[in-house]
Amino acid sequence: MNKRILQLLIVGLVAAFGWPAANAQDYPTKPITLIVPFSAGGPTDTVGRLIGRAMEVDLKQPVIVENVGGPGGTLGAGRVARATPDGYTILLHHIGQSTAPTLYRKLAYDPVDGFETIGLVNDVPMTLIARKDFPPNNLKELIAYVKANKDKVTYANAGLGAASHLCGLLFMTAIQTDLTTVPYKGTAPAMNDLLGGQVDFMCDQTTNTTSQIKAGKVKVYAVTTKKRVPSLPDVPTANEAGLPGFEVGVWHGLYAPKGTPKAVIDRLNKALKASLKDETVKQRFADLGTEPIADNLANPEAHKAHLKAEIAKWAPIIKQAGVYAD
Repeated sequence: MNKRILQLLIVGLVAAFGWPAANAQDYPTKPITLIVPFSAGGPTDTVGRLIGRAMEVDLKQPVIVENVGGPGGTLGAGRVARATPDGYTILLHHIGQSTAPTLYRKLAYDPVDGFETIGLVNDVPMTLIARKDFPPNNLKELIAYVKANKDKVTYANAGLGAASHLCGLLFMTAIQTDLTTVPYKGTAPAMNDLLGGQVDFMCDQTTNTTSQIKAGKVKVYAVTTKKRVPSLPDVPTANEAGLPGFEVGVWHGLYAPKGTPKAVIDRLNKALKASLKDETVKQRFADLGTEPIADNLANPEAHKAHLKAEIAKWAPIIKQAGVYAD
């Protein structure tokens, strides 16, 4: 082969395959958009803004949170799945990423194979709460009361696929009783109606309920973790209060579109781990009843394994409830 032609071929190959790797190593060179697939002001939005601000320090680029609301987080997740895999559009999603494959008959993306996992962020406890004047005074009384009044009691949730919806499904499965559910378009309106006495009880994240509980505006029955939550030391676990084995946490994870270069994923993971060590993040998480995930779980491999395990956990519960969306 002519030497000149060979040189041109080598240059062409470098241009075709070398520059993307080099660009990945230089990443990031511009602002990053962090999609939160729920409304502003909600629990997941709070988590996203906290870690986004902290990741900026390590990445040395702005991390701009964009709220893309839609059914159970599917609209925002789908947008990221279709985004250019260059690390400039990423997703913060919660437990809904693991329930979407069963809840939605026509999902426009694959929650596992349509993304690159970056790392888990935190695991937020949930609380069973009720309007302040709801008759039951503890969890055992609540279970007995809702069983005796199942046609009258109303359970509020933030819509299909929301964490509060999933917790409600698990609660009804645990007590073997179907209740009248009242879906809302988000956590805020559901909480407002609970405070106003229009609905009876709900299950929601400590990031959304802690201030209401501490202010005495709602009645609280239990937290959904193995151990008591430090920010709510007087609230028993569901296991302590009379519902053995009832555990549910709203874990969050960070994702990038499938095909994002490994060097970019590694860079984002480094920034995520740095954000989880940030003192402001740790303090704000503690105030909201949660804490950063353990360092050995804040990586792509552990994140993907957890996602698959959660899909397997929730599929039979959702199928038993017979709740689906087209």
